[in-house]
Amino acid sequence: MVASPFAVLRASRLCRGGLKSWAQLLGAPPLRLRGQITWAPVRMAATLILEPAGRCCWDEPVRIVVRGLAPEQPVTLRASLRDENGALFRAHARYRADAAGQLDLARAPALGGSFAGLEPMGLLWALEPEKPLVRLVKRDIRTPFAVELEVLDGHGPEAGRLLGRAVHERDFLPPGVRREPVRAGRVRATLFLPPGKGPFPGIIDLFGSGGGLCEYRASLLAGHGFAVLALAYFRFEDLPEYLNETHLEYFEEAVDFMLQHPKVKGPSVGLLGFSKGGDLCLSMASFLKGITATVLINACVANTIAPLHYKDMIIPNLGNDLGKLKITESGHFIFLDIWNNPVEEPNQLSLIPLEKAQGPFLFIVGMDDHNWKSEFYAHIASERLQAHGKERPQIICYPETGHCIDPPYFPLFKASMHAVVKKIVFYGGEPRAHSRAQVDAWQQIQMFFHKHLNGKKSVSHSKI
Repeated sequence: MVASPFAVLRASRLCRGGLKSWAQLLGAPPLRLRGQITWAPVRMAATLILEPAGRCCWDEPVRIVVRGLAPEQPVTLRASLRDENGALFRAHARYRADAAGQLDLARAPALGGSFAGLEPMGLLWALEPEKPLVRLVKRDIRTPFAVELEVLDGHGPEAGRLLGRAVHERDFLPPGVRREPVRAGRVRATLFLPPGKGPFPGIIDLFGSGGGLCEYRASLLAGHGFAVLALAYFRFEDLPEYLNETHLEYFEEAVDFMLQHPKVKGPSVGLLGFSKGGDLCLSMASFLKGITATVLINACVANTIAPLHYKDMIIPNLGNDLGKLKITESGHFIFLDIWNNPVEEPNQLSLIPLEKAQGPFLFIVGMDDHNWKSEFYAHIASERLQAHGKERPQIICYPETGHCIDPPYFPLFKASMHAVVKKIVFYGGEPRAHSRAQVDAWQQIQMFFHKHLNGKKSVSHSKI
C-alpha cells in the first residue's frame, strides 16, 4: 500500500492549514508576483510514510517507511514523546537506505543507537526518559500520545541535516469504545464498553500496590471486544489512602455491578490482575461467585501487604524479612528475597485457597522479575490445583522479562520511585526481550479470555 501525498502530509500534521501553511511551516521563501506575496511549497529531502497513515491505537504496530533518500544513504531516525506531565522520552537508531533510496523498518535492521537489528517498533519500545526513573504511563486515556519522528542525515554523534519529519498519534481509547465513570455504592472505577449493542464478555482489571485508578490497559483491552472495568481499591477519591487492610466485600460489589450491567454478558466475568492486584484476583476467584477465568501477571499465590477480610474470615498477609533486602550498585532496592516462603509453616496461613475457584487460570511470568518469585509462585499454584484434582493452570514464562509487563510497545519500566514505599525499586527486564514478551502476552491474554468468556479460540495477530 502506497500512502497518498495527502496521507503523508496528514501524518506529519502539516496539511491542516492547506498548502500555504505547509509552505510557511517548512520555511519556504516568499515569491513576489505582481505585487502579491505567494508561497512556494518546498518538500523536504525525504518523505516519511506511516501505515496506517492516520492515528492508531497504542497496542497496534505502525509501519515506518522513508522514501526519497540517495542509494545506500546513511541516516538516523529519531523518536520523541512528551507525556502529560511534560516528561520527555527519546530513542534513536542508525540505518542505511537500500539501492533504490528507500528505508523500510520492517525489512532494514538498525545498525546501532538505542537498539540494533530488525526491530520495526524499536523507536517506541526503546524510548528512554530524559530524566532517570520516570515511567511512561498514560494518565488521561481520552487524548493520544504524539510521537515525533525525524529523519536525519548521516550517522554522526551530532544531529545531521533534517531530511524529513512526521508526527504519529497513538490513541488509548479505540474507535467506538465508550468510557463510563463508575461511582456505584462503594465502587470507584471506569467501565469501558466496545462498540456495538452487546452484551460483551466482562473483565475486571486490577493494578498493583501503587494505588490509584489506571485505565490504559482496560481501555485498550476494550478495543478487542471486552467490557472492562478498571477498578481502583486505594489511593483514589474517597477510598483508603493506605493499604492497611483489604475487605473482599468491596470487590464483590464490583463483580455484582458487572453482572447486573445490561452490556455485560453473564453469568460470570473474568479477572486480570498485576502484582498485588494479582493476589487480589486470586482471592476473588477463590471466594466469590461469578468468576470464570483469571489472568495473573507476576503475582503471588499468598495474600500480600495487608490482611484480607471477608465476612468472618481473615487471611493474614505474607510476612517479610527486610534484612534480606538487596540494593543494586545504583542504589535501587530489590524486594525479591524479602518475602517469606508461603508453603512453609507458619506462612501457610497466608496462602490463598485457589482450589476453590471455579474457572481456569493463566499465569504470565517474567523470569527476570525482581519483585516477586513469580515463576516459583505459579508452580505452587499448579501443584496445589492438581493436588485437589483441579486442572493445572496455563503458565507462560518469558526470559529476560521484568516485573512490569504492560500492553505492547510500552518502554521497559526497569526502576522507579515507588508511589507507596517511597524507595527507588528495581523491577528487572531487558528491553528487547521484555518488549517481545509484552506483545505475546497481550495476545495470550486475549485468546484466554475469548476462549473462556466468549467461546472463541483465536484472535488476530499483529502483522509486524
